[in-house]
Amino acid sequence: YAYIATFRFIYFRQVIFSVQFLIVLPTFWRIIRNKSTEEFSGVPYNMTLLNCLLSAWYGLPFVSPNNVLVSTINGVGAVIETVYVVIFLVFASNRKARLRTLGLASAVAAVFTVVALVSMLALHGPARKLLAGLAMTVFSICMYASPLSIMRMVIKTKSVEYMPFLLSLAVFLCGTSWFIYGLLGHDLFVTSSRCPCRPAGA
Repeated sequence: YAYIATFRFIYFRQVIFSVQFLIVLPTFWRIIRNKSTEEFSGVPYNMTLLNCLLSAWYGLPFVSPNNVLVSTINGVGAVIETVYVVIFLVFASNRKARLRTLGLASAVAAVFTVVALVSMLALHGPARKLLAGLAMTVFSICMYASPLSIMRMVIKTKSVEYMPFLLSLAVFLCGTSWFIYGLLGHDLFVTSSRCPCRPAGA
């Protein structure tokens, strides 16, 4: 029954995945149209990119067996988030914003490279899965906390224009769906890495 429930849940998970990544399209259309990121923050997109990369790595068969779905979904997510980060770089509202986004993107690449190389060259079996799982969990927490970086502007301007409710809701639902998937698949790392989505989304 657990297998059937997991299989059916995949379809629901795919819908939530699509909503999470496509719901921000109006924001990026606005950025491209105005040729400026205005006051939108690139932090959540960089952190989501890192989370997708680490999750995709964790789901690979030689790292964590029987988690191909985690790898494929997050692999697609990483491609989409890369496009979003590039848009932030191209249409940064000023030099400071561009350098900040570039610095974050460089840090994302560095962290992922270190985790991948260490887990491949220095670790094997359960130890490899442990490192990849811990990295995924830590930076998943960072991802779900990253929208809080916009809270100061929300409080200052008394407007949620740059922190859309639908995006926050989509992130909450996405994290919750992964949490349930982890429970169904008895994967502690997938479950624990998505626990922060609930208080952060709320």
